[in-house]
Amino acid sequence: MPAPGARGGTNREVAAQLFLSVKTIEMHLGRVYRKLGVRSRTQLANLLRDKEVA
Repeated sequence: MPAPGARGGTNREVAAQLFLSVKTIEMHLGRVYRKLGVRSRTQLANLLRDKEVA
């Protein structure tokens, strides 16, 4: 099951779905971006898609 952010939702939509603040979503996405070496949600989604195919 893909993460809510990987399904194309905005930070606000993801925060509402998970009952978290937008700032919390932004913080966690920033950490994920740094860890995986990506700079955008699009790059993250492409990376996750490529990992599923492999």
